[in-house]
Amino acid sequence: MKILSLIPPMTQLNTPYPSTAYLTGFLRSQDFDAVQEDLALALVLGFFTPEGLAEIQNTALQLPEENRSASVNFFLDYFSDYQNSIALAIRFLQGRDSTLAHRINSRALLPEGPRFASLDAYDEEEGGDSLAWAFGALGSQDRARHLATLYLNDLSDVLRDAVDERFEFVRYAESLAGSQPTFTPLADALAVSPTLMDSHLQALTQLVIDKHQPSLVLLSVPFPGAMYAALRIAQTIKLHYPAIKIGLGGGYVNTELRELTEPRIFDFVDYITLDSGERPLLALIEHLNGKRSAERLVRTFIRNANTVVRYINWQEPDVPFENVGTATWDGLPLNSYLSLLDMLNPMHRLWSDGRWNKLTVAHGCYWKKCSFCDVSLDYIARYETASASLLVDRIEAIVAETGQTGFHFVDEAAPPKILKALAEELIRRKVIISWWGNIRFEKTFTPELSELLAQSGCIAMSGGLEVASDRLLDLMKKGVSVEQVAQVTKGFSDAGILVHAYLMYGFPTQTVQETVDALEYVRQFFENGCIQSGFFHRFTCTVHSPVGKDPRDYGISLVPLPEISFAKNDVAFIDPSGVDHDLLGLGLKKAIYNFMHGVGFEQEVDTWFEMPDIPKATVPRNKIGKILRLI
Repeated sequence: MKILSLIPPMTQLNTPYPSTAYLTGFLRSQDFDAVQEDLALALVLGFFTPEGLAEIQNTALQLPEENRSASVNFFLDYFSDYQNSIALAIRFLQGRDSTLAHRINSRALLPEGPRFASLDAYDEEEGGDSLAWAFGALGSQDRARHLATLYLNDLSDVLRDAVDERFEFVRYAESLAGSQPTFTPLADALAVSPTLMDSHLQALTQLVIDKHQPSLVLLSVPFPGAMYAALRIAQTIKLHYPAIKIGLGGGYVNTELRELTEPRIFDFVDYITLDSGERPLLALIEHLNGKRSAERLVRTFIRNANTVVRYINWQEPDVPFENVGTATWDGLPLNSYLSLLDMLNPMHRLWSDGRWNKLTVAHGCYWKKCSFCDVSLDYIARYETASASLLVDRIEAIVAETGQTGFHFVDEAAPPKILKALAEELIRRKVIISWWGNIRFEKTFTPELSELLAQSGCIAMSGGLEVASDRLLDLMKKGVSVEQVAQVTKGFSDAGILVHAYLMYGFPTQTVQETVDALEYVRQFFENGCIQSGFFHRFTCTVHSPVGKDPRDYGISLVPLPEISFAKNDVAFIDPSGVDHDLLGLGLKKAIYNFMHGVGFEQEVDTWFEMPDIPKATVPRNKIGKILRLI
């Protein structure tokens, strides 16, 4: 039996989403014939060629002139320039022709559409050449990469406006799947004539099926924005290769389809599995090989002969984290991924710039108390570790395979004890890598530990400061305080480790005053060099979180959900405080965007909010400085 794992559009363009690498590595460790392909990257690269742009042009010309966006009009006006430059820009972003940086930086090679207007904001702030300010005299490669990224973003807007209005680089038709109570929106979209985007995806699907001739195809759907394309892939396989069995899994499935009763999705796939895929997959393969009945499948939805959805969960232990094998990127086009530079901030860029080997140092979360988190689900609740020696063995194997030494540890929260042991083992064995990951800003991360991690190759850390309010941090059971986060992040920064803070607004009972004060704390974190990057997320209540399960404990009431047969995750709630958090969010995001570019620190934080009666911050402007004994 040959097993093909697919990454459907869209996930990310700079590095493969790791789920298929994990599954393929595990299956090979069990002596199965397993291969993988990234159709997300292939779909985008198929359009970004001279021939692909010609197809986009033909589609755009069919739009009535009054329906053409500014991006489409600019593309049509400068089509020959785009067609002549697209192959060069892609080669440059793939790292295949670094000398093109000089031509790109001349600002004469690439057509500059509406996305380039963002450069004007820097010019206004800095009173001159924005790119010279951002990158300095020696940053020609980064300067060119930022310009080439703006160029691609313009083309992405054209794809959205002329080819498929649901398309974005990191998500595709997300609204059709996310928290949708019924399958109908997806079913309707899949029933209409394919767009040019769909046609490209169908052709790519047939190519990889013909290439590999699999008996089983696994579709990994990590986000709602990959579900529509996954089902388009499945639809194509069912039409042209009806004998092939199709399994569906991944983060989106594990989170939102846990109460699935909708039979229509099984017109596209045969099996849907929940949580860690290794044990359900072994059971499924045994079933397909006639060695196990359907009644002994593990965490698997099927549709029976009466078109009724059944969830079968034969009790077997999961494969221990130490036994899941080493992820493999064999079969993925590692030299074809695009290193994009969307934002000039040196920390924020890590998510889109560079080809990182993604790895976990532990399964689940060792804390699993945060009230906003899906702590009841397996990917958080089941915490397992591996030895530092085994982790470094995996790292060395991946470096040998890929030839690349950059690692992104994608844990929910990497445990400090494991990171310390891992750092010591890397140093002891003289394994040279660069790595970054996600943690909790807990006191265990002392300045001494930060120095050790930096010595082992740590270049950056991300973690949750969340609401930056001690009252709310306590309410959400975060287990940290503002003072503690200040000390930990400063320790990282002093060790030369970049720090990104995940921030949140709109948590239950959060007041306007607390929001303003939180922004003042964030301003001081940037000003004092504790963090270099951050992002404000709007709080979302989910059915799997403590807030969703016990809303009264957090002073809110939930809006009743409709009858659900498909996806269930986000749930609306009523907060008696009545604060307009969405309007506040505009000011928060504007402020932090400026802070990340080193400007706006002198401004009173209440002035970022374009709302009446915004209170002044009650936090002294030197509070964090005093905590750090800098003042």
